[in-house]
Amino acid sequence: MSRFLAISRPLAAATRVQVARSALASRTAVQKQHEESFEDYTARFVKFFDNVDDLFELQRGLNNAFGYDLVPSASVIEAALKAARRVNDYPTAVRILEGLKAKANNDTVYKQYLEELAPLRAQLGVETKEELGL
Repeated sequence: MSRFLAISRPLAAATRVQVARSALASRTAVQKQHEESFEDYTARFVKFFDNVDDLFELQRGLNNAFGYDLVPSASVIEAALKAARRVNDYPTAVRILEGLKAKANNDTVYKQYLEELAPLRAQLGVETKEELGL
């Protein structure tokens, strides 16, 4: 029995060191994620939505984009609306605008976004929830 303990103690210590290293690596990765600038965030999500091929990817990307504590730029919303059109999902396009309204949390900011996106919305035929009477 003592031979087993003599072997297992160094293994347990090695496991603790490995767990500590992986926790440190995770913490470092999270810190790097928080250092992302708004321009990097915008470029990353515009690129993501430009390459979306199906509804699941689009919804996953929207969940990630709207999960940050900021309002996505108009170029991100534009790319997301184009992706919704590409996968032929009108309800998701309307929900993108709903999510924008919730994130903007200010009617004047939301109206500025709608004004900036008006030509694209007209081209794609996307209306807001209010315009639909819902």
